[in-house]
Amino acid sequence: MYSGVMSVSRTLLGLLEVGPSHGYDLKRAHDELFRSERPLAYGQVYATLARLLRNGLVDVEGTEAGEGPERKRYAITDAGVTDVAAWLSTPENPQEYLHNTLYTKVVLALMSHRDAGQILDAQRAVHLESMREFNRRKQSGDLADQLICDHALFHLEADLKWLETTAGRLAELGQRVGR
Repeated sequence: MYSGVMSVSRTLLGLLEVGPSHGYDLKRAHDELFRSERPLAYGQVYATLARLLRNGLVDVEGTEAGEGPERKRYAITDAGVTDVAAWLSTPENPQEYLHNTLYTKVVLALMSHRDAGQILDAQRAVHLESMREFNRRKQSGDLADQLICDHALFHLEADLKWLETTAGRLAELGQRVGR
């Protein structure tokens, strides 16, 4: 029912469940709380709010005159609360790695008599550098940043384990794909 990709619309609805807010404040809260590598664009926030309004998940609670255009204050509706509750209670699908680009590269390298070990070594170096960067970020970050970095680090550790396992089985894999 729900996608494994973080839903901007449901995230904004969840922020509105705490209390009514302006689009500018929602964007700021989103970027601060969720530390996305790509902060939300204001256009995305307002387009999402317009869609939520059209779908009956938010209402405009009021408008305020400002130096620029009027500022609308959005509030979540009962339908919006129901939508957020359903989204929050639905487990996310685990990420599937059954079709992995790196595995494909290893197999094709073996089939074309290239050095698949070099591919694995290069990938290992990129993973280790990424892990060093996440560890640096984790040391200077607040709790939210530390938890986000931990999530990334655990995935990178699992990838490294796969790289080592695959490196140990290259000869066997080469025999199988060479048939």
